[in-house]
Amino acid sequence: MDFDRSLTALGSATLRMFGGLGTFSRFTGDSFRAVGNLRTWLPLLVHQMRRLGVDSLPIALFLASFTGIVLALQASYTFTGAIPLYFVGTLVEKTMVLELGPVLTGLALSGRIGANIAAELGTMRVSEQIDALETMAYDPIAYLVVPRVVAGFLMFPIIVIFADVVAVLFGLITSMALLHMSPQTFIRGARLFYRHFDIIYSIIKAFSFGLVITLIGCYQGFHTRGGAEGVGISTTRAVVVAGMLILVLDAFWAATILK
Repeated sequence: MDFDRSLTALGSATLRMFGGLGTFSRFTGDSFRAVGNLRTWLPLLVHQMRRLGVDSLPIALFLASFTGIVLALQASYTFTGAIPLYFVGTLVEKTMVLELGPVLTGLALSGRIGANIAAELGTMRVSEQIDALETMAYDPIAYLVVPRVVAGFLMFPIIVIFADVVAVLFGLITSMALLHMSPQTFIRGARLFYRHFDIIYSIIKAFSFGLVITLIGCYQGFHTRGGAEGVGISTTRAVVVAGMLILVLDAFWAATILK
C-alpha cells in the first residue's frame, strides 16, 4: 500500500510538473506575440526601465563593490609566495566579468525584481484588477507583462556592466590600500589575459538572466490563486525558480560558449 501511495504521489507530481511547463510555454508564447502590440506597452516602457533598472543599481553596485574587495584579498592570500602579485588583477577581472558579475547580480535582483513583479501582479490577480483589464478590452499581457520583460531584458546588461566595472575598481583600490600594490601592477594583471569576448560573454548571460527573472516573475504573478497567502507563495516561487534557472543558464552558456 505504501508503494502504491508513493507511486501515485510521484505520478501526480510528474503530471503537475509537465502541466506547469505547458502553461508556462503558452504564457511565454502569448508574451512574445503581445510584443507586436506596441501602442499598449511602449508608453509604459521607460517607467519600467527606471523601476527595474535604475532603481536596482544601488544594490547591484553595493554587492559588486564588496565582491571586488573580497576577491582581491582572497587572491592575495592564495598567491602569497607562489605566484606574482599582479595576478590579483587577473583573478579579479576574469572572475568578476565572466562569472560573479552576472550571476551574483542575477541572484540578488531575482529577489528584488522577480519578487516585486510577482507580488504586484499577484495582488492585481487576486483583487480582480487583471480581470477588469480584460473586461475593458485591454490585453493584460501586453499591458502588464511585456513592458516589464522588455525593461528587464534591456536594463539588466547595463546593470551588470556597471557591477563589473565597480567590482574591478574596488579590487584595484583594495590592492593599493591593503596589499600595497601599485595601480600599474594591478592593471598589468587585469590586462594580461583580458579578451574583448569577456565583456560579450558577460552581456549574453545578463540578457538571458534579465529575461528569465522578469518572465518568471510575471508568470507567477499572473497565475496567483488564493488571496494574500497565494501572493506570498507566488512571490517565493518567483525567487526560487528564477534563481535555479539562472544557475542552469550559467552552466548552459559555459558549456556551449566556453567549451
